Amino acid sequence: MAPALLVADLHLAPERPAMVDRFRRFVAREARGAAALYILADFFEYWLGDDDAADPFHAGLLADLGALAGAGVDVAFMPGNRDFLFGGDAATASGIRLLGDPTLVDLFGVPTLLMHGDTLCTDDHSYQRYRSIVRRPLVQRAFLALPRAARAAVGRGMRRTSEVHTQLKGPMIMDVNRGAVEAALREHGYPRLIHGHTHRAARHEHVVDGRICERWVLADWYERGGYLRCGERGCEAVTLD
Repeated sequence: MAPALLVADLHLAPERPAMVDRFRRFVAREARGAAALYILADFFEYWLGDDDAADPFHAGLLADLGALAGAGVDVAFMPGNRDFLFGGDAATASGIRLLGDPTLVDLFGVPTLLMHGDTLCTDDHSYQRYRSIVRRPLVQRAFLALPRAARAAVGRGMRRTSEVHTQLKGPMIMDVNRGAVEAALREHGYPRLIHGHTHRAARHEHVVDGRICERWVLADWYERGGYLRCGERGCEAVTLD
């Protein structure tokens, strides 16, 4: 049976052409043989609204995903902190499926909780405050009502602020909080957990209420890129050449 592949934190942008090419090779090769491709957020470096689908760069990437879906691969996308404004119009137009965060799925008989992972980083108080504001429907409607040039300027400013704050924060603050992880596992029935966001690719085991739960953190695509391949015998992390 064909495996399911999972990726996150690609942060694709015109300024990173080598990584864009790497993703397109991944779509043409590895992903073509998969039953499903799950993109657990931050696929784009930024997404200013669904009118971004008309931008040539974004349109090309969405066409790649649409072609993959057209070839019979279940392409599912979970918006994250960089592309949380990605909506149903863009998904429908490109033929991909939107996922909520979190989403519980069955992967080859194993209940698996899919998350972007940012909500697990509860020690990063400034980020959680920011997240609570930008996810408000009223704030999003006001932002989307702005001309695209104004939205782009706001987005650039927010990314610069985020970069500065990231440099000032300690590594533990930006990682997941163990209590938040255990609470999510407990709430969803002690599944396997797969997420991104922290850029700390690894496999972990958590003992929650006497149950052993597996947690996979997906690799980012800043230097090499990689994916998680899950099948009937479990999951395996794969680094791209």
